[in-house]
Amino acid sequence: MPTFHDPLADADEASAALRGLAHTTRSFDDPAQTYRVLGDLLAGVRSLEQVLDQLATAHITHRGRAHDDSGDHLAGAHAALAAADELHRSRILLDQAEVRLNAAFSYSGRIAWHPEPARHEPATTTAVRRWISVVFLQGSEADEVLDLIDRDGTDAAIEQLKSYDYGDETTQAALENGHVYDEPPTGALDRAVIDEAGYALTYNTFAGYVSLLRQHNIAPQDALDESEVVSVQDAIGASQRPSAPDPTTPTAIPKASARREPDASWFEHPGVAAVQRSRGLSW
Repeated sequence: MPTFHDPLADADEASAALRGLAHTTRSFDDPAQTYRVLGDLLAGVRSLEQVLDQLATAHITHRGRAHDDSGDHLAGAHAALAAADELHRSRILLDQAEVRLNAAFSYSGRIAWHPEPARHEPATTTAVRRWISVVFLQGSEADEVLDLIDRDGTDAAIEQLKSYDYGDETTQAALENGHVYDEPPTGALDRAVIDEAGYALTYNTFAGYVSLLRQHNIAPQDALDESEVVSVQDAIGASQRPSAPDPTTPTAIPKASARREPDASWFEHPGVAAVQRSRGLSW
């Protein structure tokens, strides 16, 4: 004799089991248990898909017995077909949920949970901004640029001085010669302008000199220890920089191919010697 099962009783039992699962999974003392729970949920979703199909079939199969509350059979049959259609749509959505749940189950199975969290050293991921010298002009060469500033403005002066920038060669020469700064160096009477392209123009009409610097972003792994970096203001105060530049200062930064001994001037970036030694740039 076949065993009779009451769908309503089974549905109540399933609903109670899901409520209990929702309660017990509010937290996990052992995250390894999540893999087992995911597996059971995946099996449950697949069973639920079957239930939805069977519910839809029941609505279609017995639509001949369907009526609305007023006894209208056509209205009842229409509602039965509409319910079956919505159940099929739910089945389609559940298919998508099963795919995602199955992927989560697969990824979870690759995890080896350890008793204690891993410890990671904080990593520097942000590039460090520095300024490198492109060109320094004084005398008649500077006078021409100062006249250009008076006539056409600082943008025109920056555009003209950019012709001294040889890209990587200029950067390399600045690193070799210590012409690297945490901020564009300026004196008491200097004026400074920074454009959107990352160039800084500093000039002094009274002392008669002009300087162009370019922003240079240093990769995190190449950055100097910030505790060793001296600010421009500290460097100026320590050396008592004169109002006019040293006449021996070159009029332009040489290309990287023209090596010369680094200057030990006030603006030399602290720690550059260490960078030079580590990259084989000093001799």
